Amino acid sequence: MKHLIAAALCAACALDAYAQGNYPSKPINIEVGSAPGGSNDTFARALAKHLTDAWGQPVLVENRPASQGLLANTYVAKAAPDGYTIVVLSSTFTTSAAIMTTLQYDPLKSFAPVAMLAKGPLLVTVSNTTPYKTIAEVVAYAKANPGKLNYATSGVGSINNFSTILFADSAGIQITHVPYKGMGPAVTDLIGGQTQMLIGSAPSIGAQVKAGKVRAIAVTSPSQSPVAPGLPTLEQSGFKNASAELWWGVLAPAGTPAPVVNKLNAEINRIVKGYDMKDFFLREGAEPSATTPAEFGQLIASEIARWKRVAKAANIQPE
Repeated sequence: MKHLIAAALCAACALDAYAQGNYPSKPINIEVGSAPGGSNDTFARALAKHLTDAWGQPVLVENRPASQGLLANTYVAKAAPDGYTIVVLSSTFTTSAAIMTTLQYDPLKSFAPVAMLAKGPLLVTVSNTTPYKTIAEVVAYAKANPGKLNYATSGVGSINNFSTILFADSAGIQITHVPYKGMGPAVTDLIGGQTQMLIGSAPSIGAQVKAGKVRAIAVTSPSQSPVAPGLPTLEQSGFKNASAELWWGVLAPAGTPAPVVNKLNAEINRIVKGYDMKDFFLREGAEPSATTPAEFGQLIASEIARWKRVAKAANIQPE
């Protein structure tokens, strides 16, 4: 029996070595659950180019636009676990998992975490039609006028929705949610003064801040960010447990051999640490963030648990 076990272990080790040594031997597909042009797509295409250059195999990006990336996620969850089909996604993956009960995949069991690409803060912004210059002024008004301050989001259960609830709970204020179908109309109405506040990503609201069309007064990241230099964090402003960050990362189907996952992780980490990628991510409102597969998996699990608690407390239901 011992000889059989030893032989099986040797065979497994040999198979793992073979899988790693011969990977990749054909084109790799990166699935993206949004249309071309969004941050997920932009990051996926940059990653694809670097992987192609490094490995000499074509790395192709395939867009599968659908609500919150569900189509691409489902496709990858059901793909062959060989490392040739992976998905680039964002923290929307965890907010969706926290509130949706009809997913065609298990957000924790159907995937093998590979690596993070980047992370970035959300910007707390206010309309120029308001007088607020600091987060303290927003809170003072909201406390004196419960329910009269309106905040925009890209939809119920979005990261914008969740992060604003965290802030409001920490500040002890009542503000009114105005959900939109996407960031475009939400930003338009913030500029027009129909809503007074929006917590959004740098890619979605940063251009309007730079153009002076809206005012940024804080960031949601745990520490100050080079994405928005000089802006205080919510934590620094006295609002505990209000921190939230966007992230982007890579998942493979569950069961993908560990040597393949590790080879992908090592190459992706090498890429995101490159000087050119640091500048690239900063232009896109993010910072490079290298992790091990285990660290990325722990982040996903902890975020899903956190957003489930927030959803339950705020009675957030999927649209």
